[in-house]
Amino acid sequence: MTKNKILVVDDEEITTELAKKFLERHGFDVICAYDGETALELAVSQRPDLILLDVMLPKIDGFEVCRRIKRMQEFKSTPILLFTAKGLSKDIKEGKEAGADEYIIKPFSGKALVATIKKHLRYEE
Repeated sequence: MTKNKILVVDDEEITTELAKKFLERHGFDVICAYDGETALELAVSQRPDLILLDVMLPKIDGFEVCRRIKRMQEFKSTPILLFTAKGLSKDIKEGKEAGADEYIIKPFSGKALVATIKKHLRYEE
């Protein structure tokens, strides 16, 4: 069975590395980006199965990254999970309008994150 590839995007290196290690322990291949521009480049070149995307990013914010990725035909069905400290209802609305499949507010439970990822990847246990 091939591992699902997840692109984790967060400008906080500690958050990104913790998410990477946690997800790898749960059997995922993980690639990382620390800004919106690199996230777009890696999405196109690496074709992840799911994108875990922070909103507050340098260069291009997560809402715009989400919009751009969802406009690409090859990513129409790729789940994008926004995970951010921005938890106001207007932020959640903007995330959904940008095309996000989930809006996860930090801090979050690692177990809940894995369950959400597996739900979107339609895992069979």
